[in-house]
Amino acid sequence: MTSVAPPSPESPWLVADVGGTNARFGLVTRPGGRPETIAVLPGAEYDGLSDAVGSYLANHAGGVRAGAACLAIAGPVNADRYRLTNGGWSGSVTELGIPHVELLNDFEALALALPRLAADDLASLGGPAPAPDMLKVVLGPGTGLGVAGLVPARGGWVPVPGEGGHVSAPAVTELEIEVIRALRADGMSFVDAEHLLSGPGLVRLRHGLALVNGTPVAPLPASEIVARLDDSLCARTVEVFCGLLGSFAANVALTLGARGGVYLGGGIVPRIVNRVHASDFRRRFEANLVLSDYLTGIATTAIVAEQPALTGAAAWLAQRVSDKEPALTAPVSSRSRGPFRAGRVSPESTASKPVAPGAPGAPGAGQ
Repeated sequence: MTSVAPPSPESPWLVADVGGTNARFGLVTRPGGRPETIAVLPGAEYDGLSDAVGSYLANHAGGVRAGAACLAIAGPVNADRYRLTNGGWSGSVTELGIPHVELLNDFEALALALPRLAADDLASLGGPAPAPDMLKVVLGPGTGLGVAGLVPARGGWVPVPGEGGHVSAPAVTELEIEVIRALRADGMSFVDAEHLLSGPGLVRLRHGLALVNGTPVAPLPASEIVARLDDSLCARTVEVFCGLLGSFAANVALTLGARGGVYLGGGIVPRIVNRVHASDFRRRFEANLVLSDYLTGIATTAIVAEQPALTGAAAWLAQRVSDKEPALTAPVSSRSRGPFRAGRVSPESTASKPVAPGAPGAPGAGQ
């Protein structure tokens, strides 16, 4: 049995938020401390997670040896195995050589950060103040579209991971339906929410609007679409994006009963908070024929904090200190939180326990 030792300057906790584009790292050097020595490493410059972790510890953390780690991965995790949904990295965290490693889905970590965010880490997108002790959800467009819940429990919070970004696109208006038809005619056999509500989704949405207008245009990256306020097609793209996001957020809130609030993170919304607030987002969030009153009572809030998932990863390790639970023996197909849940491993727990190709948690398995 192993438990997580409290962090110290000599044996800090390594926390990470590993996305399809960037890997963000930090250290926690004291109990209750916030992540520090934060660095953002472009994923394309590294051969894999082990290479990026080694580079961070050597070049940004003074060569310190981490005593424990919690890694938030943008994709399914299972025991010691991980796979980036929108990136090429996959494998086992036993390759890192860290005594105790926890794996979370990236939005699971973001959910865990919610109770620790201060008022200036948040910006209202409409509705009442968030209810502090009720079920919450977090979602966010970035390289992909992440979703997770956070359930209050005795002595803390339980994150609920999922792959809700891959539900059907929440088209409501005639224009949105036309855009999806145009994209299907252009070669997409299926259009899910992430296909429109993400960085690549902004590019795809602009293309779809151009197809509907009968005026094909050269592609632009998402950053330029958001920045070009004087371009009518780019401006319309962001407007449609915000409306779709409102309907998607309402669907998530209703599915999980998120009376504690819907929080929006990711790489896009924090950059366009004022535009989301001024858009059709909140009206679309409340536009339900049967449960409009229910949705009206739910707060919608943007997360504007820097690197909040690192805070959530640190919170998860802190719970492990108090829980003093044993490390899981890997591979394990599931825990009580479902097939894509946090994994907990120590090097001895995975020795001589290979994962068969195609089994849950093996590279290429899952979504």
